Amino acid sequence: MTQPKFSELGLAAPLLRALASEKYDTPTPIQAQAIPLLLDGGDLLGLAQTGTGKTAAFALPILQRLSESSDKDISRRPRALIMAPTRELAIQIGEGFKAYGRNLQLRYTVIYGGVGQMPQVKALRQGVDILVATPGRLLDLMGQKHLFLDKTKTLVLDEADRMLDMGFIHDVRKVVAAMPKDRQSLLFSATMPRDVERFANEVLNKPRRVEVARSATPVETIEQSVYFVATSRKRALLDHLLAKPELERVIIFTRTKHRANRVADQIGKSGIKAEAIHGNKSQNARQRALAAFRAGSVQVLVATDIAARGIDIDDVSHVINYELPNEPESYVHRIGRTARAGASGVALALCDLTEREYLRDIENLIKMKLKVVEDHPEKGTGQTHTNEKVSPAGEKRRHSPRPSSKGRRRKNNRAPRAA
Repeated sequence: MTQPKFSELGLAAPLLRALASEKYDTPTPIQAQAIPLLLDGGDLLGLAQTGTGKTAAFALPILQRLSESSDKDISRRPRALIMAPTRELAIQIGEGFKAYGRNLQLRYTVIYGGVGQMPQVKALRQGVDILVATPGRLLDLMGQKHLFLDKTKTLVLDEADRMLDMGFIHDVRKVVAAMPKDRQSLLFSATMPRDVERFANEVLNKPRRVEVARSATPVETIEQSVYFVATSRKRALLDHLLAKPELERVIIFTRTKHRANRVADQIGKSGIKAEAIHGNKSQNARQRALAAFRAGSVQVLVATDIAARGIDIDDVSHVINYELPNEPESYVHRIGRTARAGASGVALALCDLTEREYLRDIENLIKMKLKVVEDHPEKGTGQTHTNEKVSPAGEKRRHSPRPSSKGRRRKNNRAPRAA
């Protein structure tokens, strides 16, 4: 089957010119499927991992429908709302609207916590057509009567599973309740657990479903390996790995903010430029670190799971799980930072004895064994691979309890409003 061109999807000339300026000619699978459906109106449920082109899949139809609509409100209250779970993702979505809508007379703004609200309030007063927001700051400005959604006829919930995991479900429900019932609603999610499915049923009205790259299957172009190593020898093994010339642009994931800072500092002392990003960093510091990493002046980015989704950084050669995540879905999202836009990539995992349970869960989810690297300088620390059989989906496993249940899934803990 021949892949269509953007020019065949019914997009208007101003949008096609913007896409040409970005050197985009051929849509990704989710764009090819979603754009015609959204141009026709109606709700949509999109299942796709990050890096599949979701932003353009909803941004292009929204821009076209708003530019062609005669229903323009003189108060310039938002006509489209896009909600994202993190500041970084919101900023990235805003940049997408700016690029694709460069030839249209539409206003947009991005609001999020962690920075002063006055510039955001000023932008809202001047009037916007498209609003991109994180839930906490959005509700704050609504509560202060700086923002009204009574004219908002298009809603996009991006990374809905992450939004629910971060405890934003009640905030999102309050926002949706303030919008007109007669609207077009879109929900995108990398995974579809039961709570996300129930939430989708609340928000969407007879949606069309578009599914690309099932969440339990990592990107096929990612080469995945695991190193068994004692906890105390992880730093030495990491030094050995980073000394290899092929590790050109690397994201390293840790479970805690403290560990991310320590690893970044230790890498810096070895002569490699590294930055850490996590929730305790100010928004400006996080943006500076990401900009330096994108520009290539920083080789290594050490991050907690706040960066596992929604950060679109090209040419990440390697992802290293310095600590395995205690939720297997997070592994899929982490390694998705490499092999973006059809490129190849490498994901390496450092696994100590306390993380074997996490590894089993990951292998069960992705339905494959990670390749074990036997020949490395830290071998011989008592870390042997047990080669447990991957159990079928849904089958109960008989094994010892997790190393710690503290901090596993924290759905009931509210994320700070500044998020």
